[in-house]
Amino acid sequence: MTKGGGVVRVGVDTGGTFTDFVYHAGGRARIFKVPSTPDDPSRAIVEGLRRAAREAGVRLSELEVVHGTTVGTNALLERKGARAALVTTEGFEDVLVIGRQARGSLYDLNWTRPAPLVEDHLRFGLRERVAADGTVVEELTDEALDALVKKLKRARPESVAVCLLFSFVRPEHERRVERALREALEDVPLSVSHRILPEYREWERR
Repeated sequence: MTKGGGVVRVGVDTGGTFTDFVYHAGGRARIFKVPSTPDDPSRAIVEGLRRAAREAGVRLSELEVVHGTTVGTNALLERKGARAALVTTEGFEDVLVIGRQARGSLYDLNWTRPAPLVEDHLRFGLRERVAADGTVVEELTDEALDALVKKLKRARPESVAVCLLFSFVRPEHERRVERALREALEDVPLSVSHRILPEYREWERR
């Protein structure tokens, strides 16, 4: 709380060069920047929060923080992320590459599509299928799961994304995949769709 009894809200935006702060205290908004610390972005965040608390005359624990970042976006744009593999329902391995089937420059006949974020040989289709209403159309078998684990071990990815069709309705198949991969790949980070964003969406064909 400030001296006037209001909460000090701080907005933080972590970027590659600067970490931006905006907070409201004493009836007005204040803005400042600190240099980012790419090796550990939290260091710049803590430095700025301490400054905001000091200027507002409150303890660090009394700040209400809202955080956003462009670090993830920058990593995608600059292709600096981990060498990722994608596990999805068999037959949907190329959906992200097909995308909207629209060119970035509509009238440029020489336009070249950017390379996919996940290389062709690192996209794996898994024999299983859940319908939109949650009905299991094709069960995920132990044999299919074992075969997937063997392929991923040979591929040696640095991270794995798991996104099975309609897992947000019925996540059991994804959970089995997650358990198997955590046991088999140990320290390889996993991103599992029903945990991150359990909503429907797919690139439309046109």
